[in-house]
Amino acid sequence: MASSAARLPLPALFALLGALLPGTGSAQTSVEPTEHIIPRGGSMQVTCRASCNGNAVLGLETPLTKKEVDSGPNYKIYELSDIQEDSTPLCFSNCNNIQSTASLTLTVYSLPKRVELAPLPHWQPVGENLTLRCQVEGGVPRTYLSVLLLRGEEVLSWQSGVKEPTEFTTTVLAGRGDHGANFSCRTELDLRPKNQGLFQNSSVPRQLRTFVLPMTRPHLVSPRIMEVGTQQHVNCTLDGLFPASEAQVHLVLEDRRLETTVENNKDSLLATACIKANTEDEGTQQLTCTVTLGNQSQRTLENVTIYSFPAPILTLSSPNVSEGTVVSVECKARAGAVVTLQGAPAGPPGPSAQFQLNATSDDNGRIFLCSATLEVAGTVLRKNTTQELHVLYNSNQVVIIIVVAAAVILGTMFAAAYLYNRQRKIREYKLQKAREANAMKLNTPP
Repeated sequence: MASSAARLPLPALFALLGALLPGTGSAQTSVEPTEHIIPRGGSMQVTCRASCNGNAVLGLETPLTKKEVDSGPNYKIYELSDIQEDSTPLCFSNCNNIQSTASLTLTVYSLPKRVELAPLPHWQPVGENLTLRCQVEGGVPRTYLSVLLLRGEEVLSWQSGVKEPTEFTTTVLAGRGDHGANFSCRTELDLRPKNQGLFQNSSVPRQLRTFVLPMTRPHLVSPRIMEVGTQQHVNCTLDGLFPASEAQVHLVLEDRRLETTVENNKDSLLATACIKANTEDEGTQQLTCTVTLGNQSQRTLENVTIYSFPAPILTLSSPNVSEGTVVSVECKARAGAVVTLQGAPAGPPGPSAQFQLNATSDDNGRIFLCSATLEVAGTVLRKNTTQELHVLYNSNQVVIIIVVAAAVILGTMFAAAYLYNRQRKIREYKLQKAREANAMKLNTPP
């Protein structure tokens, strides 16, 4: 019997002894307080009392760290410290061989040690569901613990009396108004029914960025062909963006990124850049406009053909020749071009043409025209070159012309002098005859 009693807890042992020994009256054990809520790790005092008038055997059974701080004939006061979990300390007494007990309901409370809102998407498409996840670790008693998911101070979801697991979720439909909004998670441990306060613990807020990228592709305006050495502007536009100021635009010619200027107007953007056609870029180049917003992109491609087309070269064997000289006329253009040389005989089309002529005086000042055509990306281009021929006359022909001219002039002068003298003699003869007639009239008698 003694061996079995030694293994019993002290209150049970007192109860067993009280049952075996005759009692002399009734006894009662009380505890103060009967229930208590305390922060984890806190301390408190517990008073155990016996109702008998004489000396009582009193004690407190608990796994908690305890220390007797005061006592009397029928009471003892204990200090409990470093209370980490819920417990039910038990006061017991033996009064005149009568055993009794009283228990204390001790509840530990603590705030969650971790309240964290899971990271939000870097960008959230407008019109799609967004799932908010709140991680909560710790926090007791969970009967009084609530979890709230918030947009700013607006409560999106509320759960009370939460239990494990420690992740709480809610789903919201993302809209334009959510762009830049702060989302957070908050726990509330409401101990006001236990004459304590309302304890709150919030996560670090996370900001959401929403966006709209239309399904339409950007509108790219660019030249189809460009000549080496020239430069032209290209532009790329897209409507229906949100927020347009957050969009990124890249204009790239083949593998060369162009310096781009972007302008925003409400939900639209305009990107402009300048293309400089270099010799090394000759050929068909791919021009790309890519608009990126959020985690999505829209792209448009156009081909730009860069070409080199110098004017044809028109060559005269000599631009200044004497009459009777054979002159060679030749016109050449770049490979792929077709030339037309005015005056040349018909022949197969090609990048060159030529002919010869025997220069005459009629060819002096003659203008030769060479025309070259080149087809680039379906467009026919044309360039012209002209040359003037100067023909010098022979020295003998000049002398003959001068002599003939002089003879004509002299003949004209002699003829004029002869006519003048003849008219003068006729006038003198007629005057002489008139004088003689008058003299005869004077000498004739009446």
